[in-house]
Amino acid sequence: VQLQASGGGLVQAGGSLRLSCAASGSISNINGMGWYRQAPGKERELVARIAVDGSTNYADSVKGRFTISRDNAKNTVSLQMSSLKPEDTAVYSCKADRRVWPFVSWGQGTLVTVSS
Repeated sequence: VQLQASGGGLVQAGGSLRLSCAASGSISNINGMGWYRQAPGKERELVARIAVDGSTNYADSVKGRFTISRDNAKNTVSLQMSSLKPEDTAVYSCKADRRVWPFVSWGQGTLVTVSS
């Protein structure tokens, strides 16, 4: 599975951004997809994940502000981010969990910078 992320950029606090992750290749083996982020000096953390059955889970820090969704026709998972805060600044990466080896695929990161 190949993942292509897009949509990062610079935004003021309170603003919105939409990240997209397009999957190609053996997408039928995907169990779920998620967005992770890593801020400078911090460990990578899960932001949001959507399973193959459509169920979602979010980090507490983004609940109510971020929404993960998928477009099966376009093989794309998106992350709508609203009410952005400076602490949301990080490199965001999408990840696919697969049923077969390799069990994980990562896309390239996209930088989100939120200015105060």
